[in-house]
Amino acid sequence: MDLYKFKPQDAYDFAQFIGSKKKVKGDELVFTDCPYCKGATLHQDPQTFAINLKTGAFNCKRASCGVTGNMITLARDFDFPLEKTAQEYYFPKKQYKRLKTPTEPIIPKPEAIEYLSKRGIATDTINKYQITVQTEHPNILVFPFFDGEGKLTCVKYRKTDFNKDKDKSKEWFETNTKPILFGMMQCKDFGRLVICEGQIDSLSVASAGIENAVSVPNGCNSFTWLPYCWDWINQFKEVVVFGDHERGHITLLADLQNRLNILVKHVRESDYVDCKDANEILQKYGPQQVRKCVENAVAAPVKQIIQLSDVEDVDISKLEKLRTGIEELDRLLYGGIPFGGITIVSGKPGEGKSTVSSQILARAIKQGYICFAYSGELPNYLFKAWLDFQIAGPKHVFEYKDDQFGDVRYSISKSNREMISAWYKDRCYLYDNSAIDGDETESLVETAEKAIIRYGARVILLDNLMTAIDLEMTSGNDRYERQSNFMKKLARLALKYNVIILLVAHKRKNNVSANENDEVMGSSDITNLALITIAYEKADYVKDYNGDKVYLNDGQRLLKVSKNRLFGKTETNGWIMDFDEKSKRVYGREGERALNYSYGWCDEDEFTQLPDGDEPMFE
Repeated sequence: MDLYKFKPQDAYDFAQFIGSKKKVKGDELVFTDCPYCKGATLHQDPQTFAINLKTGAFNCKRASCGVTGNMITLARDFDFPLEKTAQEYYFPKKQYKRLKTPTEPIIPKPEAIEYLSKRGIATDTINKYQITVQTEHPNILVFPFFDGEGKLTCVKYRKTDFNKDKDKSKEWFETNTKPILFGMMQCKDFGRLVICEGQIDSLSVASAGIENAVSVPNGCNSFTWLPYCWDWINQFKEVVVFGDHERGHITLLADLQNRLNILVKHVRESDYVDCKDANEILQKYGPQQVRKCVENAVAAPVKQIIQLSDVEDVDISKLEKLRTGIEELDRLLYGGIPFGGITIVSGKPGEGKSTVSSQILARAIKQGYICFAYSGELPNYLFKAWLDFQIAGPKHVFEYKDDQFGDVRYSISKSNREMISAWYKDRCYLYDNSAIDGDETESLVETAEKAIIRYGARVILLDNLMTAIDLEMTSGNDRYERQSNFMKKLARLALKYNVIILLVAHKRKNNVSANENDEVMGSSDITNLALITIAYEKADYVKDYNGDKVYLNDGQRLLKVSKNRLFGKTETNGWIMDFDEKSKRVYGREGERALNYSYGWCDEDEFTQLPDGDEPMFE
């Protein structure tokens, strides 16, 4: 068990400490020279010395040097300062006064017994811990601190008639004495150790018949004692924290839980009753309540761990879902895309993954969900135009011939465009690409979170992954780590707010894998952290249920589901999807019904013609 716990920042700090240039290479921080053999200065093969950023271990790869070690080794060899308590533990420099240990036990004076008895402390406990008062100042209690070997190490004084208006200090220590836990010598075994904040509290626990009661020397916020008690305290099987209970907080608990490597328990808040500390409990409710506090102590909770039995029972088939309007996909997913996670839509450039994603976004608006979209490839006006075509539908899109080339073009009337804009006003928001000036201080995930909080967005479209990461300013040693970190942030965002995140991602070029998920370009965490992975891509053919090949035309695509975390059902052969060039709509076997689906922005019974003088919107 080590007091020091490595942090990657320590490696960077060491490089700055010795004045070496460095760079990250994989999991290592590589230096331009070795601080031991001075490789870059004396040889032609620099960058052989490296510190592992996960473990803190270092080595020089030059055979003539070959030095190895860890951050503690570097701290020793180069006087590099570690964290304060670790530094004093491994390389103690401070010299403390050596106190003379009494050859006979200290006999408590009557004034000490009288004062402590009024606080509920038993006389045999006062004798056991050898509490007395100064001979010339019987109003000053004397607490002797003996270490585990019985050596007098520290002495603390307490004024029994303290007056805050007259006295400077209520408690103080013998000058320049080593801070240790009070009561170490009185502990009988290494089973359970009870740690209190104040000496009178630990005496109260001992008076209740609890063995191994100690207290910290100088309050809950100072751990100067830890380096000198580390080896001793880690011999115990468990620690019970009996700190002061104030405003729903138990002092000492968080720090000891984070620092110690053994089981840490704490007194249950309910067992404090209406009291602040062990001594108040002893005086109000007697020793039996103090014993109850210790005996009923529970393990300090770990934030990331909960009881499985406490998890809410949920029928996953009835979870909230977004219907995509693609019949085959909705049926496979038991009603649509589930909320609370990431859905990947992958494909190669130009094959339509953005098209199918924006159509799902349109369906979300129709179902009453507020949406937020980011398009890394299209300017604002073009993203809006493409979505408007899909919402308008073929009935409201007009054909005309280009005067210059004679090609067929498509448009939506100005009046219809205005009606469509009015339909999704306050229901769909877009990341403003025109506002980008290179000085962004807010990440894309932060912006998406604001859209969720301020506008109530429930469906988030990020098109596409690679350009989104550029805006994210995500940390990482290489692009794969940055991608992994970005995906983790998105997954947390989706789960925290129970939203759908549609993430458009490219497929690898010329990569054919038996696992469809492996074809998504980038880190494996892209698909690992997704609930659903969909592919929308070109193909020559698909096999039907009889194994016969069904060939696709140029306008058709395959829609595949390679991952379905909720229900397990996938479709890796794919469904044939048709594409309507006129309305940009994608549809499967539902055919005309999906192609002419009404989003409700106008009265579908009326066929709208292009009014005279109404300017068309060009494709």
